[in-house]
Amino acid sequence: NVKDYEGVIDATKTSLKVKQLAAQLIPRFFKFFPNLSSRALNAHFDLIEEEDLAVRVQAIRGLPLFCKDTKEYISKIVDILGQLLTADEIVERDAVHKALMSVLRQDVKGNIAPISFASSMGKKMLGLSRLVNELYCLVNAESLTALFKHIWNVEEPSQDDTIRDKVLCFIRDKVFPLKAELLRPQEEMERHITDLIKKSLGDVTGAEFRMFMDFLKSLSIFGEKAPPERLKELIGIIEGQADLDAQFDVSDADHIDRLISCLFMAIPFFVRGAPGSKFLNYLNKHIIPVFDKVTYYFMISITATNLPEERKLDLLKALAEISPYTTPQDSRQVLPSVVQLLKKYMPRRKTGEETNFTYVECLLFSFHHLAHKAPNASNSLCGYKIVTGQPSDRLGEDFSEYHKDFTERLSSVEDLTRATIKKLTQGMAEHNKAMAAAKSDEAKDNI
Repeated sequence: NVKDYEGVIDATKTSLKVKQLAAQLIPRFFKFFPNLSSRALNAHFDLIEEEDLAVRVQAIRGLPLFCKDTKEYISKIVDILGQLLTADEIVERDAVHKALMSVLRQDVKGNIAPISFASSMGKKMLGLSRLVNELYCLVNAESLTALFKHIWNVEEPSQDDTIRDKVLCFIRDKVFPLKAELLRPQEEMERHITDLIKKSLGDVTGAEFRMFMDFLKSLSIFGEKAPPERLKELIGIIEGQADLDAQFDVSDADHIDRLISCLFMAIPFFVRGAPGSKFLNYLNKHIIPVFDKVTYYFMISITATNLPEERKLDLLKALAEISPYTTPQDSRQVLPSVVQLLKKYMPRRKTGEETNFTYVECLLFSFHHLAHKAPNASNSLCGYKIVTGQPSDRLGEDFSEYHKDFTERLSSVEDLTRATIKKLTQGMAEHNKAMAAAKSDEAKDNI
């Protein structure tokens, strides 16, 4: 009766053993005394803050029972458990993990009922079943929403950042691997967690963004049979992280690194047919024109130096990998910039400077695919006229001088390539000969 339950609540102010017992009984009979809910919750929360570890652990274990039959407390319980993820004691932290998983799992069990209901009642009840299914989905959605709020709501950075990091680790290690079990009904819950992740991307590190994107790629709604609009949604997320609407600053090394990372992250979706126009236009408008002027500022030194060669190479590699999947319109816009870079790195005559063959390889690969997509554009740029079978093949100016210039550059690169191959071949032969003559491991190591 009521007096007995009040006695249990009051027992939270007595000895340690009695407190442990109260931590078991308060949540077990909580649903039968709604008028005492506020007192019961506050008393139980006090037990969570007890100095004695055994009392705290018992109180944490009881938290899922508060929302098993009283769903209105889900957000509050998940919020408290999220804060408790920072616990120092292993046994306490383990209890928090199990309690959180228990809340998520018990919500899923409720979601299964409407599915069985639909199959038993037939097609006439399908519409009603879907409505009921959505209502059940809201329950599980509420627990996930409460958990994700710790990621995007950071009011006190010093304290909340720690909670945020712990919640992120919990989601990565416990929630994501069990998506097939926890995200039910599948389509509705995958849609919901996608929206939660998108809301969490306002301030994430590169590693956190990759973690979220890897998870989104694993969802069925973004799987191999996903419609174009779903791929476009993923590309939109990556474009937002790359900050393609911002004015480009050649001294912003962080933005350059983020842009390159996002470019490579987006390539698999370009392969599947997602649009890459925004990335290509950004490269064409902001990056390629200042390719050799991009600067890199070290965090400590105020002196600017050239961007490391590997970052430039990453940009060219990304451009090369995107080029086979461009549209004719995008190819036509980007091709002039690629040709200009090619002319810079393919000298017309030997200059004595070392040729960057990797740059040339990337640019020639890009040129080949872009020109194939926009065959009418190459003639005016480098004199290469690609026959398309259209009446326009017989029209146009004479670009033979451009053709001669470009051909000489290609011939120069070809000669340099032959010479380099010959030098490498000779070097390898001498190396192999020296290794064969070496009589000890130390001598081989020195070679």
